[in-house]
Amino acid sequence: MERLRSSPLHANISTALDKHLEVIHVVQSRRKDEIVNASNRQRQGAPRCQDDRDVFALALAIKEMSVVTRKARTTLWCAFQMTLPK
Repeated sequence: MERLRSSPLHANISTALDKHLEVIHVVQSRRKDEIVNASNRQRQGAPRCQDDRDVFALALAIKEMSVVTRKARTTLWCAFQMTLPK
């Protein structure tokens, strides 16, 4: 969109996209933690009942990702509207 406009977009657009990428990495990290901890418990022969801390951390990260994704979509829509010819 910057190329189409021949000028840089507002700084808030870049900030929103950076935040979106950051939150995606957090969700990936929480998911990896959940998988590792679940496999460690399975190796130790622990009951199948899962420790809820991993699930809650993942759920909170997904909730935050949902909010940030909506903001990123709105930001991209605004950037697109600014890119369109007048």
